Amino acid sequence: MRNNIKSKIAVLILMTVVCISACDKMNPEPPVVVGDLENIPYLPQVYTIKKPAHFPQMPIPADNPMTSDGVQLGRRLFYDNILSADGTMSCASCHLPQGSFTDNKPVSVGIDGIAGRRSAMSLLNIGYIRPEIGLFWDGRAKTLEEQALLPVEDPIEMHSTWPNVMEKLKADPTYPTLFRKAFGISSRAQMTKELAAKAIAQFERIIVSSGSSKYDEFLKTRDFMVFDDEELDGYTMFFEAQVETGITNLPDAQCFHCHGALTMTSGNLYFNNGLDAVPTLNNFTDKGLFEVTSKEGDQGKFRSPNLRNIAKSAPYMHDGRFQTLEQVVENYALKGKGVSNEDPLLNQVGLNAINNTLTAYHKSALIKFLHTLTDTQVINNPDLQSPF
Repeated sequence: MRNNIKSKIAVLILMTVVCISACDKMNPEPPVVVGDLENIPYLPQVYTIKKPAHFPQMPIPADNPMTSDGVQLGRRLFYDNILSADGTMSCASCHLPQGSFTDNKPVSVGIDGIAGRRSAMSLLNIGYIRPEIGLFWDGRAKTLEEQALLPVEDPIEMHSTWPNVMEKLKADPTYPTLFRKAFGISSRAQMTKELAAKAIAQFERIIVSSGSSKYDEFLKTRDFMVFDDEELDGYTMFFEAQVETGITNLPDAQCFHCHGALTMTSGNLYFNNGLDAVPTLNNFTDKGLFEVTSKEGDQGKFRSPNLRNIAKSAPYMHDGRFQTLEQVVENYALKGKGVSNEDPLLNQVGLNAINNTLTAYHKSALIKFLHTLTDTQVINNPDLQSPF
């Protein structure tokens, strides 16, 4: 009896295996179809970046020319949670328009609820940063294309993998068409993380000041009457512009050395700006640029951020330690902490003033000038908002 039962079970198992095999043959895995996107038109149109007339032309890499479809694909990817492992986070989660493309947090928090160690930098005018300077606070990525690849696989940020992301994009009903229109690929198999990063970089390059701030009005006219008296005093101290403005009774605030030029970054160089009192350079909690260069003198140095729309991007510094511009200016008025690689100009804040210091009025005037950098048009630009 037992042998008969065992025989029947064996037959049933065999029949099940045969049935599954037959079903697999009837419903095989769909093969990769070469040319499955070729019926979709590929008609690339050059995209011209809208910028203020007094801004220079933005450098565009030869291997990633700007196209309308490339920008639109990048915009969608930038705002799409599909890039994260659990579908809850996008690039825009840390770079929202209303925060001048920051998240207005001291440090950003990833999909697992883990806080990072640095504040999200503003993306405003990010396309003007030269590759030899680098991106992020420590310069670890040289191009926007390289930078766009990193957050997806960062275990603290989106905590995904590019192979997983690309499988989701290939299976999506919309993205294969968008990749075809942007890059002329002929099949889903040609969708790659490199093309996704190129599209995101194209979108980020159009995040450019509108030229409508009060400071931009001054740059266009060079008419000091654009400013009120306090703003003009702040401008004079910020740029050490006594000769230009004819105002000679104000201290030098030494700001423009780290925050000059049209983008208010003075070339995005790296500085120890006197935040921490440490006994030796090795004692910096966050070693900044040193983590990329391994040069002893780079410990505690960070890239100077863009000051345009600075009033919209609080909190401040690489770790978001200051909540207000008043706290920032007060910190610089203290002239650093005396660490060996601090920028020497910190010790000259207030130079030419009585008692070589900044008074309450001087600080107020500097802050009022910083508010002339506010550009509400760019943060409300419909071309930069979420397409969803």
